[in-house]
Amino acid sequence: MRRLRRLVHLVLLCPFSKGLQGRLPGLRVKYVLLVWLGIFVGSWMVYVHYSSYSELCRGHVCQVVICDQYRKGIISGSVCQDLCELQKVEWRTCLSSSPGQQVYSGLWQNKEVTIKCGIEEALNSKAWPDAVLRRELVLFEKPTRGTSIKEFQEMILGFLKANLGDLPSLPTLVDQILLMADFNKDSRVSLAEAKSVWALLQRNEFLLLLSLQEKEHASRLLGYCGDLYLTEGVPHGSWHGAVLLPALRPLLPSVLHRALQQWFGPAWPWRAKIAIGLLEFVEELFHGSYGTFYMCETTLANVGYTATYDFKMADLQQVAPEATVRRFLQGRHCEQSSDCIYGRDCRAPCDRLMRQCKGDLIQPNLAKVCELLRDYLLPGAPADLREELGKQLRTCTTLSGLASQVEAHHSLVLSHLKTLLWREISNTNYS
Repeated sequence: MRRLRRLVHLVLLCPFSKGLQGRLPGLRVKYVLLVWLGIFVGSWMVYVHYSSYSELCRGHVCQVVICDQYRKGIISGSVCQDLCELQKVEWRTCLSSSPGQQVYSGLWQNKEVTIKCGIEEALNSKAWPDAVLRRELVLFEKPTRGTSIKEFQEMILGFLKANLGDLPSLPTLVDQILLMADFNKDSRVSLAEAKSVWALLQRNEFLLLLSLQEKEHASRLLGYCGDLYLTEGVPHGSWHGAVLLPALRPLLPSVLHRALQQWFGPAWPWRAKIAIGLLEFVEELFHGSYGTFYMCETTLANVGYTATYDFKMADLQQVAPEATVRRFLQGRHCEQSSDCIYGRDCRAPCDRLMRQCKGDLIQPNLAKVCELLRDYLLPGAPADLREELGKQLRTCTTLSGLASQVEAHHSLVLSHLKTLLWREISNTNYS
């Protein structure tokens, strides 16, 4: 019986064993190739991760440069002592998306903060001592010694007029800037204080923070040292802010962005509440105390929110004053409208006869935001709301005409959208 079993075993398995032996060299080659490919891809990903991190995340460079100039008496500010002497500013997670603008989450005075600092000059210089010297000479060259407080006021006013427009409210903003410069409250503005504030004003986001400081959907400024500044803690953002390296974010297709947003994002009622805040932010940008502002990169990456799901603009870098956009576009040479773009999506018409860009934008903020909200709100929306919401969002995205000429229609559409969303969540725990 045992011999019979062995005979059956040999008859059944031998042909397969021979076939297997015949295929074995080929299989070995395939496995070797797969292992080699896995090692190569893994090594490449590690290289990309660390090279991207070392390129994007240079907070230590920023701190060294700032503290070097603080110790030399070139700059000052409300955070300098804690940052450079007492080591009470804790740098945590790197959030930078470009090497020139360093962004970190951090801790200061037992509060969650966002630390921001520009290091373009240090990065663009080959030798470290030259980087520091060039930064001192260029970034903090104004105002010069001997400048009176009146002359400094005029410098600030002229700068604000150029960037925000000639507005009657600007003298009030100048006073607020001078009050902020005198951080030690000694009723005088030293040269180091003046240099620091002037350098900060050159940062687009800082100027926006000052202009929108009374608005609830912009982060609050907490302190500064030179051109390094601290704002409120990092708002929660869309999924990719925490999951992907900034350098890899643009590589994902938009379809995958939307799918992952739905999987990892908040529940629909919370998204509705965040969307209402975003619509209110659009209102705040339109004819505020310091003029009109344009959103020139409308993406989910900028949709931030607090722990209670109140909207916070995650990044103001791509929000620009109307006067700045006009100055950039008006009279610019063009062949077609695609030549007349400020930022990513602030587009103006091209006068093909004169071959010059016009100053007014084609698409208002609201139309761009509604286009974003279609992907953010429609998936997962309640069945009885989806049709009406889709209809209103379609109407909103078709808003056209020059951005400065759609005020009445703009306000009506925005009001309808907010009312529709509030009605859905107002009597629930989500409100």
